[in-house]
Amino acid sequence: MNTEFRVEPAKLTDLDQLVTLERATFNYSCISRRSFRQVIQSDHNYCWVARSENQLAGYAIAFTRRNSKVWRLYSIAVSLNFRGFGVGNLLINHVLDTAKRQGAEAMSLEVKSDNKTAIHWYQNCGFETIDILPNYYDDGSDGFKMRFTFYPESL
Repeated sequence: MNTEFRVEPAKLTDLDQLVTLERATFNYSCISRRSFRQVIQSDHNYCWVARSENQLAGYAIAFTRRNSKVWRLYSIAVSLNFRGFGVGNLLINHVLDTAKRQGAEAMSLEVKSDNKTAIHWYQNCGFETIDILPNYYDDGSDGFKMRFTFYPESL
């Protein structure tokens, strides 16, 4: 397997692979084909994909709002076939670098409170838990709100 990856903006031709990856990764609150399409076509939200040759290895979605300095990492997923190759780190670093270059002061995200693996990974990436979100997910489970702050010396 080729383990060289590139990150690029998602295209409409990626929709089938994005929906397949989404459903294979999450069993709750899945992003619909229509929502992926809207993000890809948006001029202020972003969907990036990581590829190895022509295979979709993962994706990351980030939302922005006009006049806001806080971006939101909405979703990130890595295909089971590509886990352990640094795809998640490549994607999150790309999102953080892009946000920083565009003047963001912080990045926020929500994660299920029982997803210890993701929470630990986000902490290793520099995110801190800033709030508990009771009954946040469709299945009634709690969430954590996490935040990465771009300190002045990192800008």
